[in-house]
Amino acid sequence: MSGSDKKPKIPEAPKPVAVPGNLLSSVAPPAQLPSFITSAPIAAPSEQPNVPQTIPAPQPVQPVIVQAKEDPDQEKFSPAIPLSKGEPTLPIRSPEDSQTTQSPDSLPEAADVDRLGDIMPGSGLFTWVKGAVATGGILHRVAEKAKSSVDTMITTLDPQMKEYLKSGGDLYLVVASDKEAKVSPIREAFQTVFGKATVVGIPAQSDVTAAQPVGYAAAYAAAKQRIAHVRSTRSDLNNNIPVVAVEGFLQETVSDRWFDMSLLVFSQPSLGIELQLQSQGTPVPGPAVAAAGAATPKDYEHSQTGYSVTIGSIMAANLQVHHSQWQEAATGVSRRELLLLAAKSLAGSYKRLLAVSAAET
Repeated sequence: MSGSDKKPKIPEAPKPVAVPGNLLSSVAPPAQLPSFITSAPIAAPSEQPNVPQTIPAPQPVQPVIVQAKEDPDQEKFSPAIPLSKGEPTLPIRSPEDSQTTQSPDSLPEAADVDRLGDIMPGSGLFTWVKGAVATGGILHRVAEKAKSSVDTMITTLDPQMKEYLKSGGDLYLVVASDKEAKVSPIREAFQTVFGKATVVGIPAQSDVTAAQPVGYAAAYAAAKQRIAHVRSTRSDLNNNIPVVAVEGFLQETVSDRWFDMSLLVFSQPSLGIELQLQSQGTPVPGPAVAAAGAATPKDYEHSQTGYSVTIGSIMAANLQVHHSQWQEAATGVSRRELLLLAAKSLAGSYKRLLAVSAAET
């Protein structure tokens, strides 16, 4: 047999040697994996016997790139920074033309919030900003809340600052009295209702009724006399300036049941407005009223309208307090609180009348 007829011998794997007591040593090593690559022919064996031939490595397979067909209706991707401009292109769409594209160069340089809101109607940010800075928007409410907090802190530290913080505005009001017990609650009531108001007090007296009016008619006459006195002594008070008068009086609701009340009369002749409102009553004992009647002279010129001695002086002497504090000492509610509630109702009624008058004109 010639050398060309000899077949190469494939070396056999060595047989495992068993070692007693070791289970892993009894496992045979893995055999040589067969090769399934048939892309290249196997080279002929060499002349040397018993020598394994080297099998060439398989050639790498080149991937095939399949390009998709472009869709003319599909929008093309635009880079964030175009090479030609150096600035981003912003797509700005409007309801009329949703395909319009503008760059920042086409926008106005000093566009305000309203202009940006008109240019970009679909932008939620500019819509929010436009509503925030508008009258009544969130920024306006935050500013008003901050101002209210600061005003509250200032008035808490110094209550007298409330008059200066809320003075001004379109309302100028005169109180026909220079007593702070009457001017202060009316000022606070109108400033609360109108936001800002200038309220001043001018001394006024009534000489047509008794010092202590008894009954609603006597109190109304005394209040009207105070308003007329203020307007006659002050030439700068025209008919367009409202005047408020406060008059205390005694009222007998039923037999021997007396109450001390305050009548508020509001007058503005230019608009034909006159408002009347009475405060909550403070009960007065019958003996105190009898004492006021006994102290009044028989020949008192105003005896038909009341007494010459005020009920406040009698109650203050019995309760041993100042005559302006006897209501609080008797019931726990001061006269200022009673006047404040009544003045708020008066201010609210006046504000409603102004709104009706403005609507009619």
